[in-house]
Amino acid sequence: MIKIYHNPRCSKSRQGLEILENSKKEFKVIKYLEEIPSEKELKEIIKLLGITPIQLIRKTEKVWKEEFKGKELSDTEIIKAMLNHPKLIERPIIINNNKAVIGRPPEAILAII
Repeated sequence: MIKIYHNPRCSKSRQGLEILENSKKEFKVIKYLEEIPSEKELKEIIKLLGITPIQLIRKTEKVWKEEFKGKELSDTEIIKAMLNHPKLIERPIIINNNKAVIGRPPEAILAII
């Protein structure tokens, strides 16, 4: 089943959700600010995306700028930062079986659904 890690306050995330709704495919919405992924899930998402943890960080977020910017952080520390501050996680993330994409631009979702 397709999953979307969604933040309803984010316009790109809402656009991604609309693409899934229009696809008429079955999917599950995970509001990741409320249902924070486990460390294991987050590592699996990063692996499916084929990126490093720092590439999943929203570097424009206030908490990143105030607490982490300019620091040398290990992948483990970056993952912990995302778990402690889930708004740092880039969005939306769409997973379809063993494929995943960050929906920026939202049309990128079409490649895996």
